[in-house]
Parts: sequence; C-alpha cells; structure tokens
Amino acid sequence: MKLVIIEPLGVDKEKLLKMADDILGQDVEVVYYNTRVTDTDELIKRGSDADIIAVSNLPLNTEVIEGCKNLKMISVAFTGVDHIAMETCRKNNVMVCNCAGYSTAAVSDLVFGMIINIYRNLIKCNEVVRNKGTKDGLIGFELEGKKFGVIGTGDIGLRVAKIADAFGCDVYAYSRTKKDIPGIKYVDLETLLKTCDIVSVHVPLNEKTKNMINKDNIALMKKNAILINTARGPVVDSAALAHALNNGNIAGAGIDVFENEPPVKMEHPLLNAKSVIATPHIGFATKEALEKRAVIVFNNVRKYLDNEPQNIIK
Repeated sequence: MKLVIIEPLGVDKEKLLKMADDILGQDVEVVYYNTRVTDTDELIKRGSDADIIAVSNLPLNTEVIEGCKNLKMISVAFTGVDHIAMETCRKNNVMVCNCAGYSTAAVSDLVFGMIINIYRNLIKCNEVVRNKGTKDGLIGFELEGKKFGVIGTGDIGLRVAKIADAFGCDVYAYSRTKKDIPGIKYVDLETLLKTCDIVSVHVPLNEKTKNMINKDNIALMKKNAILINTARGPVVDSAALAHALNNGNIAGAGIDVFENEPPVKMEHPLLNAKSVIATPHIGFATKEALEKRAVIVFNNVRKYLDNEPQNIIK
C-alpha cells in the first residue's frame, strides 16, 4: 500500500515521517513531497501509483482524481472538503476522510483575537504609541454584556459560544441542529442578526450556505455590530459586506477566509473596505493544531487499512 503526501502538511519532515512510521509501521510505503504545486499534470504524476493521497487544502479536481488510477482513499488534512471533487470520488469509489476537530482551539482563539483587536483598536493603538500619540479617539468597548451570535454550532461554534459566555456575553445561536447547551439560546437567523452586537460564522460551505450572509440579511444587523468569518469565504457575500462597511451600516469585520486561498488580489472588495481586519487563512495555523492534524491524517489511514474507517465524508 502506497501513501503519497502530495503537499507539505506544516510539520517538519522528519517529525512528520516519524509520526507516519509510529502509526502505520511497515504496512505502508510513504512518499512525501515538500513543495506545493497546482499543475494538474504534475499532481497526476505525483499520485500516479498512490493507493492513498494525503492532502491539505490543495484542490484535487476530477482530472487529478481520475488520473490517479490506483487511488482508493484520500485523507484530507482539513475539515472542509469543498476543494475535493467529491462527486468524482463517489463515482470512482474513492473514500474521503477529513480531520474534523484538529483546529477547534486554534480557530476559536483567532475569533476572539479579531474581536478584541476590533473592540480595543489594537492595531491603531500600536501605530499611535509609536508616533508619540495618546488614547484620544481610541476608546474601545468591552465584551461583557454584549449579545454574541454564533452561526453554526459544530465543535468550533460551540467552543466560541462557551468562550463568549465566559466573557460575560449573552449568547445566541443559529444552527441546523439545536443542542441543549447551558448559556446558549437558539433563535432563527433573522432574530440573531437583528439582535447581536457580534456575529461569528462557523458553517461549512455547501449549496445551502453559499452567500448565506448576503445583502438582505446584512441589512438586518445593527450599525454597531461586527461580523467575524473564519469559516469559508463564499459563505459571506464579500461585495455586500464591503458595501455595508463603507456605508456605516455595520461597524467592522474580521475576515480570515476569502473566495480563493491567499494571496488575495488587492482589488478584493474587503481589502478596500473600512474597518476590516484581514488575515491570510491562518485560523487553523498553529503548531499544536498542525501536529494534531497530522496525527489524524495517519490515524485515518490506519483505520482505513484496518477496515474500521473514521471521519468519512459521504
């Protein structure tokens, strides 16, 4: 059985291969590529005789998947799989498993880093103090007592909700599946958007969630509200959000995800909007999370080989 790690996974090569050996032993031949390429022919070449491919957020299209003739399983070092041609995998009986849960703490940390940066003007404060300025015009806000809305209560959404509760916020949630969690009040999406001072998005990208946050429901939000998106870029209509920010219809936004992976084109509407903190899809990118992720990648392979597959994406 041959496993091809088709792109770097953010862990030192020696340490990564030691993880693979500890979990997979001699059952699997492991080939590691330490460069990221997007050329279809090169990807097919890399995976041509692979039984299993490990991939992070590198897009694997239909041509690549069908070009890898031996492919039986993909272990995705990511939570979302919208970059994988899933219908092609289904048609060709290629099992796809993800790494749900590896970045729960990391993404949640970033959410509150963004909120506190926006509420306390930290970026501007840093500039001002280095230019012999004062706090004039930089009086911020507290989290305590704010109405905090979480859209999507999977693992990350629930952790964000619990942290918000610990900050003393009144926590509201909207999700396809409601859970009985103390301190969280489930409401419909319209009520959440109308009510909350902070709205944090935590849903996967699919046909139902694309442009879920659009012109019409951004218009429901308070003028002092802020929106945080660490989920997937296309869940939010970027042009509509930029328009609302530039017209003072909402107060600010923290954006870690865009329609495409960074680098983001400088003409992107959110890079030209007021009161935006933008980061280059770093929510998952902590040393701890990347190591957790690698362990799950190899455990997915181990479970597949043992005929006890886990984290399967249907």
